[in-house]
Amino acid sequence: MKARLLPLVTILFSLALTAPAVAHDNGEGLVGGTDDRIIAFFAFGVMVFFILVVSLGSFMQTRLEKRKNARKAAELRSRTGW
Repeated sequence: MKARLLPLVTILFSLALTAPAVAHDNGEGLVGGTDDRIIAFFAFGVMVFFILVVSLGSFMQTRLEKRKNARKAAELRSRTGW
């Protein structure tokens, strides 16, 4: 029980110590005050990121499938006999 409780207490303690450091500028972030324009650009950035990740992953999977199929076809052509 003690082994499970120690990491939780450590995390909570470190978060409690860092909270004043994060909120020292009346909640103003790194780019200043947040308004609708900043939130919208961040949301668009997140959407573009995921679109690129999905597109790149699909492209990579297609290329790997073509390589796998070519390797299998070459192996089948090289078989001789029974």
